[in-house]
Amino acid sequence: MSEPNLVQAVWDVLARVNDPEIHRPITELGMVEEVRVDDGQAFVKVLLTIGGCPMRGTIEHDVHAALQGVEGLTGLELEFGVMSDEQRGALKTKLRGGVRDREIPFSRDGNLTQVLLIASGKGGVGKSSVTVNLAQAIAARGKNVGVLDADIYGHSIPPMLGIADAEVTGIDDMILPVTVGGLKVISVGMLKQSREQVIAWRGPILDRALQQFLADVYWGDLDYLLVDLPPGTGDVAMSLGTKLPNAEVIVVTTPQQAAAEVAERAGTMASMVEQKVIGVIENMAYFDFTAPDTGRTYRIDVFGSGGGARVAEALTLRLGYDIPLLAEVPLDVEMTAAGDAGVPLVATDVSRPAAAALDELAERLVGRKRGLAGRKLGLLVT
Repeated sequence: MSEPNLVQAVWDVLARVNDPEIHRPITELGMVEEVRVDDGQAFVKVLLTIGGCPMRGTIEHDVHAALQGVEGLTGLELEFGVMSDEQRGALKTKLRGGVRDREIPFSRDGNLTQVLLIASGKGGVGKSSVTVNLAQAIAARGKNVGVLDADIYGHSIPPMLGIADAEVTGIDDMILPVTVGGLKVISVGMLKQSREQVIAWRGPILDRALQQFLADVYWGDLDYLLVDLPPGTGDVAMSLGTKLPNAEVIVVTTPQQAAAEVAERAGTMASMVEQKVIGVIENMAYFDFTAPDTGRTYRIDVFGSGGGARVAEALTLRLGYDIPLLAEVPLDVEMTAAGDAGVPLVATDVSRPAAAALDELAERLVGRKRGLAGRKLGLLVT
């Protein structure tokens, strides 16, 4: 076989190698940048969507396996590169079928929906529990509330609201959120084929999922949208920084020093994408123990004390504006039990200390007057 014919044979075979996540040929996705054949030795350069792509090994194996069957090849040199911003943009456009993104209603100038991003530096601080209870408490005050579970890999909102097995409804290319307890809810957990399915998306797919949740879901007219972020300062936080420029951030931490230190990073990340941090919630702040013999109640600092105040003070100094400690939510076994039962505690027993703390915070959030500083209003100066 001549060299040009070998080059074409290599392209033909690579067209049968699929990206392991997008499940479309790497040639179709623009991931194959160059193919050469010299004296039977093939050279192939494949572009990964991001540096350090976790699927590189799979792609490498599949390319080698596919080219072994090409008659006339004596060897293969496989080189990896990384797509440029322009190439990634072209890939996303291709994945959208060549059409532009729909507009995100919450990013429009003058949009009146208050978007609250519930963030944390680390997992295990009860961020999702805070999100569902705060959302339910705001909805109880007659507000239209949406909840977006943006914790793609660790989505836990559906079971906490009793809709783990709910299925979303689509009208053409529009997605209808699931309604429960007066909340409109969407989560990747509702789109999986089974609850056991693991989500392992990387850059472009993750970004596209967030775009769909914000633009393709029919949210209607919302007063509030609460977004449960994944812990840390990764791709989702950065992506939402550009998609939701007027969003405000609430940082959730627990009292211990280790949690407080990483919580500060989550708040700092918000400022890097020009979002405002409006306060800190200290969850599992203490435990009220009532002695059975005397009836006296004692406060026990199970995880230490002062973490929330330290985060608020540190972020105030770092960001240059006042960031208050919004609430100290006590440790309450009933909060956990309510989450397991799929009904937020504020909806069943608002007298419980943990529910009362979040209910009182909801009252203050609904009653506050939001400032115009940093907001895009769509005004033209003439």
